[in-house]
Amino acid sequence: MADADADQTLDVLGFHCPVPVHETKRTLSTMDVGDILLVMADDPETMIDIPALLNRSGDTLLDVDEEAGEYHYRIRKETKP
Repeated sequence: MADADADQTLDVLGFHCPVPVHETKRTLSTMDVGDILLVMADDPETMIDIPALLNRSGDTLLDVDEEAGEYHYRIRKETKP
């Protein structure tokens, strides 16, 4: 997935819980409604934690790509904090 598919990219490769979720939440709080965030992570726990975060925040998980243990989440910002 190309970075061109997103307005911002968050690289949390090499970090484990709770850093990927905390940084995703922090980054989303700075974004405008409608913007797309690409999160790149390699912690398998993010497959549970990122959707749970978005369920609480009201933002939308557009898709998840997994390749060679790396997860790319495309998230659309839906609401202002």
